[in-house]
Amino acid sequence: MVIIQVSVDINASIEKVWNIISDLDNEPKFWKGTKEVRNISKDENIVNREITIVFRNQKCLQKVMLHPKEKIEAVFRKGIIKGTKTINLNEKSDMVQLETIWNIKLSGMMSMFTGMVKKHIQSGTEQALQSIKQEAER
Repeated sequence: MVIIQVSVDINASIEKVWNIISDLDNEPKFWKGTKEVRNISKDENIVNREITIVFRNQKCLQKVMLHPKEKIEAVFRKGIIKGTKTINLNEKSDMVQLETIWNIKLSGMMSMFTGMVKKHIQSGTEQALQSIKQEAER
């Protein structure tokens, strides 16, 4: 398993940060590794969707669970990525710490690209959190 952990402090309210990250349809705007999102079903705070990732235009099925103003859990259920991406919100006096933790592995023959893909995910996550920070601090 590959574990990637990235965090950033944001000078904004938890509501503002939550409104940005919980807009799941807008994910490709911040997460450059996500090319396209297609929602399959939604039941309250659970969304089943298909995402197309930039790496070889691969499609992955995800179950996304929204825990308002606390965290978003995305479980990769089918595709080249297996595992989870969790985005946590932690309120700290007058700011919010936004943290993303990936706990994933690449399936099948793709496992030989794990090192390369890990670097891309790490870099993409750092860039995404900085973009979210800039949007929230406007």
